[in-house]
Amino acid sequence: MMRSAHTRAPFLVPRSLVTQLMALYDYPHPSQRGRIIRGYDRPHAARTARMCAAVATALGHGSERVRQYQIACLLHDLGRAGLDRQLFGKIWSWAKSRGIPTRPREWRALHPDTPYGRETEAFLRCYRKDLEAEGIAMTAWAKEQVEMRLGYSRRLARRLRTVRPAIKKMGVTWAPWMQQVMLYYYYPEKLASAKPWVRQLAEILVACEQFEAYSNQRRGRDYYVRKKETLVDGFAYLETLQQDGILSGAVMGALRRLTAQGEFDAILEEARDRAFTSGERRALRAMES
Repeated sequence: MMRSAHTRAPFLVPRSLVTQLMALYDYPHPSQRGRIIRGYDRPHAARTARMCAAVATALGHGSERVRQYQIACLLHDLGRAGLDRQLFGKIWSWAKSRGIPTRPREWRALHPDTPYGRETEAFLRCYRKDLEAEGIAMTAWAKEQVEMRLGYSRRLARRLRTVRPAIKKMGVTWAPWMQQVMLYYYYPEKLASAKPWVRQLAEILVACEQFEAYSNQRRGRDYYVRKKETLVDGFAYLETLQQDGILSGAVMGALRRLTAQGEFDAILEEARDRAFTSGERRALRAMES
């Protein structure tokens, strides 16, 4: 018997806990006392977490581990709490238009002399004057927008230290591996000696987060400077990650299989803010072949 769409890829933790965790994305405004910057694109984190739990379950991870994993996935973007849509967009659309790396490993590949973990500072040394010439004042707050990409590990660690007491009050046990899986996309080297199951969960997060992001109309406009969303582009990018050794065949196979079975249809349509066309739906059903 087919399950209805609304029950597919469900939350495995109580909705009340999801709400509390999402509130951790709220961030005090750096210059306007009493103002809170509401967490950017919380629905992206929620949709990603649902997809991740479904793939992890399909790959045989136990229910208790998957519930804890879903919590980590819900908070995977916590290092971007306080994202200033306008300022972040200006900096990174400028960088993208000039082919400037936006991820630490890509930066180090182009600038191998950059000390590990100092990519944000290197970016500012190289481009501060150019950005200011474009009318973008490189204040401390602007530096944080750079750090949200090139210094994500550092910013995530700071934010986790701040919110960990609140997480504990929620009754959540935070394990070190949860932070590891959150960092894998930007820092795959940090999981070089991780247990195979931790590495696989990290891969699942990357695959699901990127697949959702490539279907996400709002995120495409604000974060990726993209004008439209296509499933073909999404899977093409995942295939490049597989070729680079970031994603395994097992994870890609599970994601394709669940996509073909319709497990993520409602999630992806919500992300796109429109229904699939009949052609898109046929392409999804053929995804496993």
